[in-house]
Amino acid sequence: MKYEQPTQLQAVILDWAGTVVDFGSFAPTQIFVEAFREFGVEVSLEESRGPMGMGKWDHIRTLCNIPEIAERYRAKFGRIPTDDDVTDIYNRFMPLQIEKIAVHSALIPGALDAISLLRGKGLKIGTCSGYPKVVMDKVVELAGKNGYIPDHVVATDEVPNGRPYPAQSLQNVIALGISDVSACVKVDDTWPGILEGRSAGMWTVALTCSGNALGLSYEEYKNLDAVELDKERVRISKIFEDSKPHYLIDTIAELPAVIDDINSRLAKGEMPQCS
Repeated sequence: MKYEQPTQLQAVILDWAGTVVDFGSFAPTQIFVEAFREFGVEVSLEESRGPMGMGKWDHIRTLCNIPEIAERYRAKFGRIPTDDDVTDIYNRFMPLQIEKIAVHSALIPGALDAISLLRGKGLKIGTCSGYPKVVMDKVVELAGKNGYIPDHVVATDEVPNGRPYPAQSLQNVIALGISDVSACVKVDDTWPGILEGRSAGMWTVALTCSGNALGLSYEEYKNLDAVELDKERVRISKIFEDSKPHYLIDTIAELPAVIDDINSRLAKGEMPQCS
């Protein structure tokens, strides 16, 4: 029996916040600010966005490793934050996140139509997130009420290593019964999520405007003038540059056209690992 390359896609692995729900990815980022503030340490929204896409404990650890934030913590407590301190912040972050997740649970405009088109092309819909399962359960529940029910969900604490490791995407591959990782597309608004897809051997699509990198509400995004929006696209493309996404698009609404292009490339024998 010989190996045969896939000639069309079988699945799309979608991120959640900033990809399908929560335009601007405000739910996780704002809660980081609030969790640190409860310990008397100020962290800006911009700073909190930096490690977005990682599991939340790792995200907090990364924030605490930033010299400026570590110094603020030292000024308050007389020491730089230890792993135990990170766990204390995480334990405060979690109930805040669960309490306020509904505030930013709206589906991103065009998401349902795009996903419907993908299903019409025969694709399965897998998902993963930097959220732990206790938060994901609430996110999934709220999304279902808004009409979005994916085929599979993998939370960051359901695998040994979260992003940028490939485990969550690969767990979707197993659960969905996909025959080849090259027949999958990973869609995400963060560089750890794109690295996850790349490391899993998948096609990758980075979202430049609906998520963490732009960090604006849908109304603010729509109100940007064309020149400013183009400047932001250039800035954001540089953020994603080292993670090497195969495609960059504004929002998930543009994804069906990308899927058609990838299917065309697969039919010609192209593979994601070669580009």
